[in-house]
Amino acid sequence: MTGRVVLAATPIGNAADASARLRAALTEADVIAAEDTRRLRDLARRLDIEVTAEVLAVHDHNERDRAANLIERAAAGALVVLVSDAGMPTVSDPGFRVVEAAAAAGVAVEVLPGPSAVLTALALSGLPTDRFCFEGFLPRKDGERSRALTDLATEARTMVFFEAPHRLDATLAAMALAFGDERPAAVSRELTKTHEETRRGTLAELAAWAADGVRGEIVVTVAGRPAEAPTMEALVQEALARVAAGERAKDAVADLAVTAGVPRRELYGAVLAARQSGA
Repeated sequence: MTGRVVLAATPIGNAADASARLRAALTEADVIAAEDTRRLRDLARRLDIEVTAEVLAVHDHNERDRAANLIERAAAGALVVLVSDAGMPTVSDPGFRVVEAAAAAGVAVEVLPGPSAVLTALALSGLPTDRFCFEGFLPRKDGERSRALTDLATEARTMVFFEAPHRLDATLAAMALAFGDERPAAVSRELTKTHEETRRGTLAELAAWAADGVRGEIVVTVAGRPAEAPTMEALVQEALARVAAGERAKDAVADLAVTAGVPRRELYGAVLAARQSGA
């Protein structure tokens, strides 16, 4: 194949999760852009593979400056493999600037999928997974963190956060204040490693648990704001609107009663009373 940029997911803890494609990419690359060159060398040692490529450090502080050179080399025919310390590059890790530059230059970008702390923690959380958002690390300063959480208080999707272990108790306490003590959540640590653990409970319960100190790499998953149950008045008005649009009252009531979880007879009686009163 012609030169290209390859985003390669690396194990988040267990080296056995490395894919065959990752192994091949690391051995065949002309250039490897690594968030931490020492961790790359250690990964190669654990995988028992030899890295012959030129290895460059590409991290948050120099990615913008190095992106142009990496794209020039890929455009000239080089296989440029980009890896972060763990997981998928660009997801709370370096790589975005390189992909942005590749897209602008028309250089091919390929992804080698693999381990992801975000998806692993989400799957373990026991919380809804059909809709979720990834928020990365919250601000370190108390005021900025509180404002960020306040902005998320009405988020209906399950939320996934990264956090440092020494800040976990304060973050969970701030979440309980912003989202409510009873909001369901989960804390996963050391994913895929020997001491992997996932704790599930309310934010208040998890904050109390974390107060004694927690070690390891942390992912926090929090349930979104629950939908508020519609009032009987709102259901009646919706039923009347559907009847006015040509739907049979019994059909509209039957559908709304099932959706809202209210007694059909009670809702139908309220709709009839509203129609008789001209509401």
